Order: sequence, then structure tokens, then C-alpha cells
Amino acid sequence: MHVLLIEDDALVASGIQAGLTVHDFVVDHVETMAEARSAMETVSSDAVILDRGLPDGDGLSLLEEWRSAGIATPVLVLTARDAVRDRIEGLQGGADDYLVKPFDLDELVARLQALLRRAAGRSRTLIEHGPLCLDPVAREVTVDGRPVALSRRELVLLETFLQSPRSVLSADQLKDSLYGMNDEVESNALNVHIHHLRRKLGSRVIETVRGLGYRLGKPSAVVLTDKRREA
Repeated sequence: MHVLLIEDDALVASGIQAGLTVHDFVVDHVETMAEARSAMETVSSDAVILDRGLPDGDGLSLLEEWRSAGIATPVLVLTARDAVRDRIEGLQGGADDYLVKPFDLDELVARLQALLRRAAGRSRTLIEHGPLCLDPVAREVTVDGRPVALSRRELVLLETFLQSPRSVLSADQLKDSLYGMNDEVESNALNVHIHHLRRKLGSRVIETVRGLGYRLGKPSAVVLTDKRREA
């Protein structure tokens, strides 16, 4: 899942990027409101981590700008401003969550996962689709209770489909979930990952919608096809 990190402290940003990457998040980092506006127009982010004290203004004004424009991407405000009035101001300004520095990285991960779960309309951590079950916390996939070994990007791609089970996702949206803005991506990379998922989980687990993109297949389409890949 793709996270846009807006943080002007290079040390803090580096720590967050490293920690989130371990949990299979794709993180793009910018330092200013101007860079954040450009990034929001360039990539499809699943969530935003927003600092308030930015070089070119209060991050909360940027959030209010986005909300006024109808941008509903979940936003977690991460700031050193810990007064109750600051938290109230942040939440009323459009933030979905508010975390005060210094913070525990595991808590940040848990809060992001909760934001994504609510955005997808789910009440449970586990994501189920017929016989397929994905545990976003443990980063494990099973079919009929049997473990399936997926690469990191295969798992992220599958999670992206499961988060939006009824939506047609464009190739650009799917690439944004897998790669950062500065990553070099081979032209057939997405097709390769989709091919691998189909080989392991059934040829119809991902449907091609000609001219538009891809969508998750019906629950009955999930079949454990490559038993050699079971963990």
C-alpha cells in the first residue's frame, strides 16, 4: 500500500520510511506543502502521514485545502503539537487520526492499518475472499487454511485488490501501490506480478477489464494451483 509522507525532518522521515518498508508499505517522502501538492497529483496514495510544522506553512492548511477539494484520502497527522486544542483542531480540520511525537513505530503502523481498514469499510483485520484469507499484520496468505508463499510485491498487489474488491483498478493505480515515485519500473513488471498471482491462486483470481485495467475475480475463482509454493 502506498503512503505519502510529508515530513521536513530528514532523520524522522528516514526512520519512518525504513520502518514502514519492513511492513510492506511503499513510501514516498516530500518535505514541503508545495511538493505534497505535486505528489498528490502524481501518484495514487492509500494514506498520508502529515507533519504540521512544514517550511512553507502549517500542514493543517494543506489538509483543509484537500478536504475542500473533495480529496478523501485518509490522513494521519504526526506532529509535536500535543495540546488538546491542537488535537481537536487537527481532527476538526479533516484528519482521520492524530499521533504525537515522539511515537512508537509499531503504533504508527497499527494506526495506518486501522485507517486503511476503515477506508475499505471493513471491521475486521483479516481480509477474506472466498477460501482466500490475507492477514495484513502477519503478512500471510492462506487458501482453505493452507499457506501460500507470495513475494513481497505479489502480496502487496493482492492486498490492493482485496482492499477494493468491486473496483476496476488502472495499471497506474496498481503501479503506485507497488513502487515509489523514484523507482525504476520495467514496462512488463505489473504483468509479471499479475501472472504470478494467477499461477498461484487461479487463472481467474484477477480479471482483465479491457481498456480500463484489472479487478478482483469472484471468490469462487480462487484456487490453490501451485502447491509447490505452499509454505
